[in-house]
Amino acid sequence: MSEANTNHNPAKSTRRRLLGGAALAAAITALAGGIGAKVYAHGGYGGWHRGGFMGGPIDPAALDERMDRMLKHFYVEIDATEEQKARLAPIVKQAAKDLLPLREKLRAARSRAVELLTQDRIDRVSIEALRTEQLQLAEEASRRLTQALADAAEVLTPAQRKALAAHIERRRGGWRHG
Repeated sequence: MSEANTNHNPAKSTRRRLLGGAALAAAITALAGGIGAKVYAHGGYGGWHRGGFMGGPIDPAALDERMDRMLKHFYVEIDATEEQKARLAPIVKQAAKDLLPLREKLRAARSRAVELLTQDRIDRVSIEALRTEQLQLAEEASRRLTQALADAAEVLTPAQRKALAAHIERRRGGWRHG
């Protein structure tokens, strides 16, 4: 028997499990970022072209079409069963619909920030108020996205979640533009 097996250290085991769990959580969060980009993107699968996150209005019917395309790719990646597809689609589509109004609020905030920063006199109180509003908006979006991620994760098997995490890690560099 090797020395590693005879000197079992519970603290190291716990730390290893926590790090593994954190890695999976990070992978799911990365997926959320990918889904969010797809939801908000103005264009086809791949997203940030022809308008991007802050592009023009998104028609709800077009949003459903984009979500269907994104979900088809997602289903292939996780080898989803028909039951999983039926359970995942409403989770993802409802989250996208719930998050869509936040997009307009972000666009308005960007305009407000430009307005505030181009005034003759800088109004620090208004800038701080805008920052506080944006933190609240980010919290709202984060809460809704986390709920959707947890709901979706419950539909997947542990093996599917691990395969998805591995896929995200492989593609991670592809999501960066810079």
